Amino acid sequence: MDHSTLVPPTYSFTDRLTAFSRDIKLSHTLFAMPFALLSMTLAAHRTAGGLRVAHVVLIVFCMVFARTVAMAANRLLDARFDAANPRTSSRAIPSGVLSKHFVLITLLICAAAFITCCGGFWWLFRNPWPLALSVPVLLYVCGYPFMKRFTKLCHYYLGVALALAPICAWLAAKGTIDAPPLWMAAAIMAWTAGFDIIYACQDYDVDVAQGLYSVPAKFGIPGALWVARLTHLFSAIMFITLGWMTPEFGTLYIMGATIAIGLLALEHWLVRGGDLSKLNLAFFTINGIISLLLGTLGIIDVYM
Repeated sequence: MDHSTLVPPTYSFTDRLTAFSRDIKLSHTLFAMPFALLSMTLAAHRTAGGLRVAHVVLIVFCMVFARTVAMAANRLLDARFDAANPRTSSRAIPSGVLSKHFVLITLLICAAAFITCCGGFWWLFRNPWPLALSVPVLLYVCGYPFMKRFTKLCHYYLGVALALAPICAWLAAKGTIDAPPLWMAAAIMAWTAGFDIIYACQDYDVDVAQGLYSVPAKFGIPGALWVARLTHLFSAIMFITLGWMTPEFGTLYIMGATIAIGLLALEHWLVRGGDLSKLNLAFFTINGIISLLLGTLGIIDVYM
């Protein structure tokens, strides 16, 4: 065969957008979105004007755009490491489906859209905080790939990134900060860090070989699973504390928190002994259920 006649495949703009949304796992926005909406609902319930449709629309768009920026930055900054990892070498940039230029342009467009949506809170509600904090928030959520280069606490950095969701949503809806979003943020930080440690176990060999920092690379898979268990124990305590300390929450939220803690236990049972064969079930399915369950039951409780 004359290899000189071979040309790389071309992809339409629609193909590239589809590949991008699949590559950044857009569906994983589900993890933080219910908590942002729950925090917004609580804040609006404590505000004279109550909840408005514009609050919901702006917060949903802010969540989607901010996460897209964060994931695009992750794919750009980690492209070299992804190419050397068998699990991630098929991602869009290493495989050649997307160019770094395309991902960068998409990142910048989504960053501008996020800032614009944050400006909507000032324009519609005279709340300057979302716009004032928009750039610092974007810079923070884009920093996760750098953390893996020098600290095993990178999982907790990611946890804080998701924990910003209820804090920012509360601030956007109410204009001030109270205790509930802080309790919620603490629970989300530990919940996220715990399941990210579990997820990172599958890259143990690659992280060690490439000199990347992670809890599994530092303590090995058995040790990392124990760190994840302790981290999720703290998360469980914070979810229960949130229910006790928030007057709007009652039976439904406490029931949801109890089920969520049981699901966390199931997550650790699935990966017991370092068996990672059910990791995708433990990572996405169970944690998606936890987020939807607590967010939905909490919102219903607020209005009961």
